[in-house]
Parts: sequence; C-alpha cells; structure tokens
Amino acid sequence: MTRLAAAGRIAVVVGTSIAWLTSAVGGQTSRDILWHIVSECLDSSATGYCERCRSPVEGRCSSARACTGTTDVWGATPDYAAIRDIKMCGCSGDFVHGLALPRTRVTGVEDPRRPAGIWSYAWSIARQRIPDELEIALVINPAGFRTQDQLHVHLVRLKPGARTALEAESSRVGSLDDVWETAARRNRDAGEYGVLVFRDAEGFLVFAGGGPLERRFALGECR
Repeated sequence: MTRLAAAGRIAVVVGTSIAWLTSAVGGQTSRDILWHIVSECLDSSATGYCERCRSPVEGRCSSARACTGTTDVWGATPDYAAIRDIKMCGCSGDFVHGLALPRTRVTGVEDPRRPAGIWSYAWSIARQRIPDELEIALVINPAGFRTQDQLHVHLVRLKPGARTALEAESSRVGSLDDVWETAARRNRDAGEYGVLVFRDAEGFLVFAGGGPLERRFALGECR
C-alpha cells in the first residue's frame, strides 16, 4: 500500500467514526456513545426502544440505517455485554473487532470501579470469533488514547510480529481476574497506561504501557 493510499484509508476510517459519533447524538459528538448503547440499546424488546436507542439492533426499528448506525450484540449477561465495533463496517467476513463492556458506569483503566471479571468475559467472547487463541489480543487503551469514556475491551487479533515485542515486557498471570492488579503493579509510578492481554501455550500474559496499544500491537482496522 502506498503512503497516499494508506493516508486515504486512515481518513476514511476516521471520517466514518466521526460520522457515527455525530449522527448517534443528533449532530453533536459525544464520549458517551458506548454508555448509551450499553444502557439503552441492548434489549430491543424494551418498551419505547426505538425512541430511546439512537443506534438500535439492525432491523429492529423501522428506519433503514447503515452499519455504523446500528448495534450488533454478540453477547450479554447481567454484568457485561459484547458488541461489534464500527471498525468492522465495510470489512471482509474474516476481520474481527469487537468490544466487551461492563453494564454499569465505569470510565476506563483509571476507574477504581473497573470489574475484574471483564477480562474472562471478553476472552470467552473473543474465542467465539477468533478460533486460534494465540491470535487473540484483548486491549484497553490509556485514557489519553480513547474516544469513549465507558470502559471497553477491544477484541482483536495480534499484529504479526507483535508477540515477540510484548513477551519481553509482559507478566504471567494465573487467572484473568488478576489482570488489573498485575497491570497496576507494573505501572506503579508510570502514570497513565493501557492494558493488553494475550496468551501462549502456558497461559495468559499481561502487558501494560502507554500510548495507543490497539494501534501499536493489534489488527484494529481492516486493510
């Protein structure tokens, strides 16, 4: 891909994301779109659903909407939900990018209310979409590199070659419930950070660091 083509691709993705964020809140951009989806759009049988939810389940409400204006629910429990990320819109069927979210208000990595169980839930959903567990990456970006203020775990594939760089700086955990504690311990004095979870033949590994982790280490966009 040429530099010009790559720039064009980035512009399309960014433009699509902004268009979705804007249309979903009546012309105003918002950092609470994911919270709106979690709180208003998961139960399509609820009374007044089409009036309350701005990004309804596809086919549930009468007006035709593009992929970026609908919600595709991959799973839901009383505590968590998983949905398609809008970055999947327009991509081939083998590209996977989902989001796992708590159903209570939690802003991000920095929020003390962050639930330990989100990682096990996210992994269980990712396995349904990405058969090879060694390809799975669960990623939460640092606060400065996110567009939404509802905690969300990206369910994506690792970039080729990313594993080597990550393994050298990762810690092994016996349980996914230990991810938050392990990440915080590794970044006790480092300030703002994000978290990436992956696995090898022996178990789960946790990487914690600054910068746009999804963009650096994962296949977050289709090419």
